[in-house]
Amino acid sequence: MQIPFNDDPTALEFDPELVRRHDGPGPRYTSYPTADRFVEEFDEARYRCAVDARRMAGAGRPLSLYVHLPFCGTACYYCACNKIVTEDRGQADAYLDALEQEIVMQARLFGREAPVTQLHLGGGTPTFLTDAQLERLMRMLTVAFSIAPDAERSVEIDPRQLGEHTLALLAGHGFKRMSIGVQDLDPAVQAAINRVQPAGQTAAVLDAGRALGYRSINLDLIYGLPLQTPDSLAVTLEQVKAWRPARIALYSYAHLPERFKPQRRIDATAMPSAETKLAMLRLAVETLLAAGYLYIGMDHFALPDDELAVALRQGRLHRNFQGYSTQAECDLVGLGVSAIGKVGGVYAQNHRVLDDYYDAVGQGRLPIARGLALGADDLLRRAVIQALLCQSELVIEPFETSWMIDFRSYFVAEWPQLEALAQDGLVALGPDRIRVTARGRLLARVVAMCFDRYLRETRMAARYSRVI
Repeated sequence: MQIPFNDDPTALEFDPELVRRHDGPGPRYTSYPTADRFVEEFDEARYRCAVDARRMAGAGRPLSLYVHLPFCGTACYYCACNKIVTEDRGQADAYLDALEQEIVMQARLFGREAPVTQLHLGGGTPTFLTDAQLERLMRMLTVAFSIAPDAERSVEIDPRQLGEHTLALLAGHGFKRMSIGVQDLDPAVQAAINRVQPAGQTAAVLDAGRALGYRSINLDLIYGLPLQTPDSLAVTLEQVKAWRPARIALYSYAHLPERFKPQRRIDATAMPSAETKLAMLRLAVETLLAAGYLYIGMDHFALPDDELAVALRQGRLHRNFQGYSTQAECDLVGLGVSAIGKVGGVYAQNHRVLDDYYDAVGQGRLPIARGLALGADDLLRRAVIQALLCQSELVIEPFETSWMIDFRSYFVAEWPQLEALAQDGLVALGPDRIRVTARGRLLARVVAMCFDRYLRETRMAARYSRVI
């Protein structure tokens, strides 16, 4: 079947039959190779070599910082993040002591000549920290790194754990972006997932943030939660539309209780059926598109004037461990327990267990537990997957020139899979390009999986969440 090329990178069509046919487990591709391919043989010495190589290539290249703050006051049953549930905010002081040691070690490696153009505080719940603790954290970062005056600063906010003056404090440090976890506004659904957060509480944070100059606010929503129905989700979507956030992340709930202990407290009998979940996805997609949002990709929507939407239209969109980004040229320094960084062709992840993290930094070592040095094939496939997930297109000739390959010969094993997807209408194949179609964009992960050599060789797709 010949599918016409669509030159609009924001175009999206919902085809339920196509989704039914191709929905299955697959990676989210915040990196390639994915983090489950990292190996413990990768150590601090190899990471230091990668940073040395970066400095020799030009130390002035910008950096992105991600700080993982793992503490939460309560356990949300759906959550699959690496977190520590406690009501004792004093635990954050010991954590900041260790984090400061890691920050100093990392900053010495990169040098102050490397400007930081992105800073993200994630978790856990960053707003679990008191204002004094957040002030200390920002002082640690600004003393150690050269954070550019116009750096993009973003933070994850939990309205249930937010001090009266915290938003103003962060705004004073240049934070202009925030992401607020909402998930669902129905009280019964909130009780079922142990995240009771009245709409008024969220609205108050939105109003306060906008008054303080936060120019880009993201709301996280989840479909497929226990007791959730299309009707209840419609009510949530109507309220979200009225709030008009710049960005919306619409995630599919992945119920994997064998991997994530808090999910064992969810009543599996209250989960919506696959057909109901598909109906909720369709409702959400059509509602958001009708409200003027553009589909960025991989669960993300944005208003047309948002920087992500502009980057998508201009072909500058990038994807990293925090999701979609507008700054492709940045290396990423991950700070804190379980944080992941990327320097050139290597990935490095810190210890996931807090005691192991404390032990490493206490001995004056970077707390790297595992990572991966990418080979030439990894780098090439990473570029292919980035293009398909971020631009919905790969133009073959310049790619062949850049990588010095014959594309069809190099990917001869993958081509039959692509042709099968083309027959189903997910992609359009031409002599000079591969384009993910408007009908295929919701299933772009399926297209990316064609190029995942590790997935093909190990056949371990079942360990991942489903695509839809």
